[in-house]
Formats: sequence, structure tokens, C-alpha cells
Amino acid sequence: MPGLLRGVARTAVVAGTATAVSNRVSRRQQGRWAQQEDQQAAPQPAPAAAPPPAQPADMSSKIDQLKQLGELKAQGVLTEAEFEEQKRRILAS
Repeated sequence: MPGLLRGVARTAVVAGTATAVSNRVSRRQQGRWAQQEDQQAAPQPAPAAAPPPAQPADMSSKIDQLKQLGELKAQGVLTEAEFEEQKRRILAS
């Protein structure tokens, strides 16, 4: 009988430990998922509009405008699509 009780007690301890660990892992995962959802749901700042393309008089002003666009894109202010659109406008003028 003592061997049986020892076996039952050991099983209870192992099962309780496994349940505690499993619950902790689940809570940590839920916390991480909640953080990811919060980051995705957080309103992204509206990208600043690129300066309207002025009628450049020469090629050096176009190059300066393209450099400014590149800096805005590198800073994350402009998306790739916005950058390409503004670049096309500058080069077309």
C-alpha cells in the first residue's frame, strides 16, 4: 500500500508541475500576442507629404529634391510607393 501511495503522489506532483508550466507558457504567449496586436493596432503616424514638386530650373535642383526624397524614405516617412511616385513627378518635370 505505501508503494501505491508513493506512486500516486509522484504522479500528482508531475501532473501538477506539468499543468503549472503549461499554464505559464500559455499566459506568456497570450501576452506576446496581445503586445503584437497592440503594436499593429496602434495608429501609425500619417506620413508627411513630400513637398510639392516645384518646377525645377535645372538638373541640380532635381538632384537635390531626389536626395531629400531618399532621406525621407530612409527615415521611414515615405513608403516605397510614395517615394516612386514623387520621384516620377520630379523626373517628369
